[in-house]
Amino acid sequence: MTPDLDDAAGLQTLFVAVAGEPALALAVSGGADSLALMLLAQRWAAGLEAAPRIVVYSVDHGLRPEAAAEVAMVLEAAASLGLAARGMAWTGPKPETGVQEAARTARYRLMGSAMVEYGATVLLTAHHLQDQAETVLMRMAHGSGIEGLKGMTSMADIEGIRVHRPLLGVDPAALRAVVDAAGLVPAADPSNADPHYERVRWRLAMPQLAALGLDAGAVALFATRMAEADAAIAQMADGCFSEIVRLDGFGAGRIELAPFVGLSPAISTRLLGRVLNIVGGRQKPRALGAVERLRKTIAEAGLAKATTVLGCVIRIKDGALVVAREPGRSLPPDALLAPHGELVWDERFRIINASPEAGLTASVADYLPRHRLEEFLGFKVTAPAEAIRTAPIVRDAGGGVLSLGGWSFDERIKVQLLID
Repeated sequence: MTPDLDDAAGLQTLFVAVAGEPALALAVSGGADSLALMLLAQRWAAGLEAAPRIVVYSVDHGLRPEAAAEVAMVLEAAASLGLAARGMAWTGPKPETGVQEAARTARYRLMGSAMVEYGATVLLTAHHLQDQAETVLMRMAHGSGIEGLKGMTSMADIEGIRVHRPLLGVDPAALRAVVDAAGLVPAADPSNADPHYERVRWRLAMPQLAALGLDAGAVALFATRMAEADAAIAQMADGCFSEIVRLDGFGAGRIELAPFVGLSPAISTRLLGRVLNIVGGRQKPRALGAVERLRKTIAEAGLAKATTVLGCVIRIKDGALVVAREPGRSLPPDALLAPHGELVWDERFRIINASPEAGLTASVADYLPRHRLEEFLGFKVTAPAEAIRTAPIVRDAGGGVLSLGGWSFDERIKVQLLID
């Protein structure tokens, strides 16, 4: 049920998830939806005893001559509401293809940097009910699984920014009414009606679907139910993960084959995808088709030889699926560890320099002889050769080995395998 946008309780419902934040940023393009977000956020904050600071960001992507005037309009409207505001521009050459995705990345990069300066902890965007329906329909057409069919979540991490979408359950007509009542004239971006873009084609098809009973509300309800099913599958897969998966200090995974094959396809696919994501350096966490095909092959025919998927080498050995990082595939270059600094290495290991010392370097272990490796560790190593070769090794300025994989031999270095 859509909250009453004219009611204080309704506003509290919209913004309850960020009520305790010290400072919030709003992404406002000048369209009706984002202007409504700005108006509603200002009214909500005005009714609080201890309101968060709010800053409005508007970005000129340099793609339309009208954009600069639209940013100026947003800044003027924000000032009239007593809100801090800042205009930004995406400068430099633009790609010939994938312009919208590149603009999105640039927009979040610019706003993320500004948020750090301002001290804002969450960015609010104006995605609404219609946007949610379009997203679900597009993902359905692309063959997404349950995880994709739950649509956009109200809270997400995008380009390293915490993003909140408080209007996901609100009809855009209600947002337009808020803007009209305030006497604001929203900007009109012609790309929002350009059928060259897939999202616009779905938008144009929505009235026909609504006539058949599949309106935005029905699709959003479907997304909610998919989110509930996704949470249930994730819960079961997490339980199975703790029972049949083992990760070693080189970042390799071992999945017990018999119980894995006995799981339902939905759970085993989720579990396998998580292992591939961890071991492979989180290359394509949503590449569902590749994971499904691999799971089906394992369940129906097994693996006659090692195969590579999503940056991993997978083989069956001693009654288990053994998963290791694929050598030579997108591995990171050597990296210096700052004094008392840390880095996330290959999206798999967090390496911390616990000392004030400079000159400590993390690099790929590569062809470290197994006998030398066992001298360091003090035990026989059975890990796949690929896992050993792709593990991180940290050396000091004199070439001394301080850590290898998840093992530290020196108090200056702490290493943690990232499993979430």
